[in-house]
Order: sequence, then C-alpha cells, then structure tokens
Amino acid sequence: VYEFKPGDRVAAFHVMRAPHGSFAEYALAPDWTTFHIPKSVSFESAATIPLAALTAVIGLYADIQVPNPFDPKKPKEGEKVPILIYGAGSAVGAFGAQLARLSGLKPIIGVAGASGANFAKGLVDHVVDYRQGEDALVQGIEDVLKKEGLPPKLTYVLDAISENGSFEAIAQVVDPENGRVSHVLPPAKYAKAGENFKYPGNAQAIQTSVGQAHDSQKDLAFLYVRYIAQLLEEGRFKTHPYEVIPGGLGGVQQGLQNLKEGKASGVKYVYRIEETGGVKV
Repeated sequence: VYEFKPGDRVAAFHVMRAPHGSFAEYALAPDWTTFHIPKSVSFESAATIPLAALTAVIGLYADIQVPNPFDPKKPKEGEKVPILIYGAGSAVGAFGAQLARLSGLKPIIGVAGASGANFAKGLVDHVVDYRQGEDALVQGIEDVLKKEGLPPKLTYVLDAISENGSFEAIAQVVDPENGRVSHVLPPAKYAKAGENFKYPGNAQAIQTSVGQAHDSQKDLAFLYVRYIAQLLEEGRFKTHPYEVIPGGLGGVQQGLQNLKEGKASGVKYVYRIEETGGVKV
C-alpha cells in the first residue's frame, strides 16, 4: 500500500460477507476500493458513495457497456444517446445518472416517485413517475422519447430497483435487438412471472454484482473510485442525501426496520460508531 498513510481521511468498500466490515470501530478494506476524501466532504457524506457508486460503475461500464467518460468515441455535444435510469432517486440510480452524464449520454430519463423525484430532477433530463401504474409509466417513457425525436425503444437501461414491476415496464421499452439492462436483483426471483420472465428478442438482462469490484472488476474499481474522488474534489460529483440514525450500532435495528417498512426514500442511513453505548473513544 503506497497511496495512504495513517491519519488520512478515506472511504472504502470492504469485501462483502467477510470479517472486519463497516459496522465496527476499525474496518479492513483493499487499497483498490479505498479513496481519499476531499476536505470539503464529510465522513458521513463519503459513506454514501462506495457500495452504491461501484454498483453503478459495474452496471454501466462492465455490464451494459456504455461509453466511458474518457472514450473519444463517446457521444458528442448535441448527439442523442438515451438511457433509462429506473430508480433515479436511489443511491445507485443517482450515481448512475451522474456517471451517464459524464459519459455523454442524453437524454437521461429517470423513473422515480415521491421524495425521490425532487432529488432526481437535478440529475436527469426527464422524470417519469411510476406511481400511476405500468401503462402510464410506459407511455410516459415513450412520450419523452418521441418528444426528443428518438426511436421508441432504448438500448441502455440501469434498473436500480429491480422489483415491484420494474422488469415488466422495462420489457416494453427496451430495444429487442440491441437492448442491454443492468439489474441489481435477479428477474427469476423478483419479476412477477418469476423464472418465466424474459425480455423480448435478443435484449440482454445482466444482474450486476458489486462484489466483482474485489475480483473480476478489480481494475475497474481501482480506476473509478479515484476518478470519483477527483470529481468530488472539483465539485463535479454529488454525494447522496443521508440521515444519521442516533445511537451508533444501537440504531442499526431501527434503520433496518425503516427499510423493511419502506420508509427510506432517496436517503442513505449512516451510523456513527462512536455513539454506540459502551464504546470508548
């Protein structure tokens, strides 16, 4: 390890389902998924980034293979290459929208609802509300594409929700020939038709696994966490809204209960370990 020294302010994505994770006073993480936190960014804000941003990175650049921000062949100014971000108010969706913007994709169509829509409006070109039902959602996406003078089907889709009808809606707007969809959850378990679900034609569905950041996508993770750190320093990348749940580790159960009850919308829960009762700092 040559980039870091004791006392550096860092954020990191540790190896999932492994000892020494983030719910502790001290955690271990590989250097390739660790990055310096700019002085202008708090620890709490930085904590929203690693897992969600790397999920978006792998989904966009490894799985559905959108042009990367450094590709000279990425869409030029005025060229329209659309992408649908399902769940644009979620952390994965919001980071995905920002990365898609850097890659030159436009228009960025975000699916959101409730509190997530207001946050998403600052990140995408169009917001379509999913709360009106599947037919209205599909019509809304098609209307946006028509308004932009584009074909009615999409090549790129990042599905940051992957449940509650997202598969079925996407199936109606994805290009049956060249469409590629990144999901964070498997269709066989979360689509309404279960294992019988299939996208039309040759459209591909890829389940994005952020765990690849520690094996097959190690190099990609190394590059992008440093790129994101630079963007944060320059003010060109936003962290996600967060809420600190008091009590340190004693508040984890409350956070999990909020998630189970669907109370978390457009927000990440953060815990300050030093607030845990009995921990001496």
